[in-house]
Amino acid sequence: MSKALEILEKYWKHDAFRHPQEEIINSVLEGKDTFALMPTGGGKSICFQVPAMMQDGICLVISPLIALMRDQVQNLQDKGIKAIALTGGIHQDEIIDLLDNCQFGNFKFLYLSPERLQSDWILERIKNLPINLIAIDEAHCVSQWGHDFRPAYLKIVQLKEYFPKVPFLALTASATLRVKEDIIIQLKLDNPQVFAKSFYRENIAYMIFETEDKLHLLQQILTKNPEPSIIYVTNRKACSETVHQLESLGFKATFYHGGLTSKDKEKQMKLWMEEKVQVMVATNAFGMGIDKANVKTIIHLHLPQNLENYYQETGRAGRNGEKAFAVLLNNPSDILHAEAQFLSVLPDKAFLNLVFSKLCSFFQIAYGEGIDEQFSFNLNQFCTKYKFPILKTYNALQFLDRQGVINLSQEFSEKVSVQFSIPSKEVIRYMSLNPADEEIILTILRTYPGIYDMQTAFNPTLIAKKSNSDEKRS
Repeated sequence: MSKALEILEKYWKHDAFRHPQEEIINSVLEGKDTFALMPTGGGKSICFQVPAMMQDGICLVISPLIALMRDQVQNLQDKGIKAIALTGGIHQDEIIDLLDNCQFGNFKFLYLSPERLQSDWILERIKNLPINLIAIDEAHCVSQWGHDFRPAYLKIVQLKEYFPKVPFLALTASATLRVKEDIIIQLKLDNPQVFAKSFYRENIAYMIFETEDKLHLLQQILTKNPEPSIIYVTNRKACSETVHQLESLGFKATFYHGGLTSKDKEKQMKLWMEEKVQVMVATNAFGMGIDKANVKTIIHLHLPQNLENYYQETGRAGRNGEKAFAVLLNNPSDILHAEAQFLSVLPDKAFLNLVFSKLCSFFQIAYGEGIDEQFSFNLNQFCTKYKFPILKTYNALQFLDRQGVINLSQEFSEKVSVQFSIPSKEVIRYMSLNPADEEIILTILRTYPGIYDMQTAFNPTLIAKKSNSDEKRS
């Protein structure tokens, strides 16, 4: 029996690998950069956890999902494997202690978000760790062609400079051919081994029901299948409305969307994970990295944005291998609504011309000038000044970029990050000495409560608006 299989049996109680887990593990053990495209629920974590256990040193796992990091770390710790995660809200002194444990405590896994790599002192500490493998989960986040682009993922490639002989393992369940190629380029994977598993899930039954009365059909489905379920809707308002409707029918339900605070998200998630409620009603902000094995039914109350999202979301059902259902409820007005919503953010020729004209005004570029010049650009500021819709404007800029009219650099989508490195009493002292800045600083503190603990994404336009000040000052 191979050592990899022994470790799989000892810690994960499985007697065989799923295809292509073993091939991916062998590639990593041979020191090769590896790209793995595997379906949701396909066992991606095994592909880096097993080889990391077979070698001396520590595996660095980069993931955008705090809930998933915590879940995986807890599962590893329950197996007696030493693992930690540097999640948000951890004070600097505690991070120093955790990194000391990694360096001197024989830990096997260090999980962190890509944003953590933007802190120079954390990066310096990581450079001194005995890293044996760098696993990049949700690797499609590095691609601007992907649906979950995270600017911080562009910083991961700098680890290549510090660990030139350590293999990179890029993992994703969501990548078109174009995104796959972009991942390989952005992460500078060196002649990577590429593995792709069929996305066919034989235990999931896909169904579409045409109905005028969605609530009645929901009641029938959830009554027949009382196991944990997820209902996807397209907006926040529909989340709360659907929960009220379900509760009036006697179902226990909660909701999740991007507008909730981190504390509320965790609370709602816990209710559903611990099965104190049957149904989670959510926008697509919920789900990436959710690992609950016994989800029986995924129901789309509205049409999903695209086929890629639909596959990701339905793939959260039936991870225990048992029969599960992916149900799409549809009526004719849904199609009309989706088409209108999609077309409303597509720029036409007139809007493209207008955006280009205003760009020239914004940067004060005279006719016949501006070729090969570079300008820093704030999309929020631009759209606010000319009263343009942000998404439609962003799509227009991307189109102009693809046509070679303008060139958007990688920095285009990066966010400003801020962290207060001085004690709070010094901030108070500064405000007392500089009363003109007091309202701006108080607004920052109210808007970003974690700004003392870690680098925090910062929106100058929002702060200026909230504090009734000029954006250049904030």
